[in-house]
Amino acid sequence: MDNSAAPTDRVVGSDGAALTGPDLARAALQAAREQSAARRREARKTGGRTGPRRRRGWSGPRPDDRDPQPLGRLAARIATERGWTEHLSGGQVFAKWATLVGGDVAEHTKPVALKDGELTVQAQSTAWATQLRLLQRQILKRISDGVGRDVVRRIKVQGPAAPSWRYGPRHIPGRGPRDTYG
Repeated sequence: MDNSAAPTDRVVGSDGAALTGPDLARAALQAAREQSAARRREARKTGGRTGPRRRRGWSGPRPDDRDPQPLGRLAARIATERGWTEHLSGGQVFAKWATLVGGDVAEHTKPVALKDGELTVQAQSTAWATQLRLLQRQILKRISDGVGRDVVRRIKVQGPAAPSWRYGPRHIPGRGPRDTYG
């Protein structure tokens, strides 16, 4: 009789004999363990997922994206993903101005603009503008300690605001149509 036509549902051991009873159970258990180990190795390679992710109705004992999140953490994550961290740290200079420079200086000065690392500060009087120019290094250090390095690299100090006759990016020197004062 030809063995090639025989059914292949027999399990053969390492010695070539057919397995039955407890030996067959041991062989099946060993095969199941090998398959489980192979699935674990594959799961480590793919980051824990072996197939399409199955959604459960609950989050379980570990933290999950579906768990309630603090608003600050979500806002920080969105800001990081969208590249807003530089603008937000610049906004912190305006928000924390009084604590960064001290109450006395903040009472007589105010930040006006922050562009390309240059903070424009407007002083209430020319005396305070001079004082702010003298304190510039200390203020830069306080800002870098309080908000972060390289947020503000230079400070441009302006005196009290006077009316400007310049409008727009292009102008002609001189007073123009307003030169009939005298």
